[in-house]
Amino acid sequence: MSLYARTIQQMSRELFPHAHLVAQARQAKAYMETHYAEPISLNDIAMAATLSKFHFIRLFRDMYGRTPNQYLISIRIQAAKKLLQEGATVADACYLVGFSSPSTFTGLFRKMTGATPAAYRSKKALLKK
Repeated sequence: MSLYARTIQQMSRELFPHAHLVAQARQAKAYMETHYAEPISLNDIAMAATLSKFHFIRLFRDMYGRTPNQYLISIRIQAAKKLLQEGATVADACYLVGFSSPSTFTGLFRKMTGATPAAYRSKKALLKK
């Protein structure tokens, strides 16, 4: 085991002494990464972790530094960026990554990337030429 792995393992034991809770949070994170394009709710994610949603939110935020919803949005935005780079329309990218409203998608995309989806798509298309 490398020094890095041992250090991470030690930090994990100190910060999260309850290994089963860490495993449950990781399970929920994996669930979000697999099902991000589906209309999943906080209850669905907490159920995947087999925790109450309030306990799950606190645990997830303590482990990953952001709420489950913030993490899910970041996964969706990353997937949308990839789709836009590949030439998908803004509406297609919006719906394919699990957003139900183009206006919500555009607002969150702009907040996280500093550009609207259309501007991001145009910029990436120009870079390809």
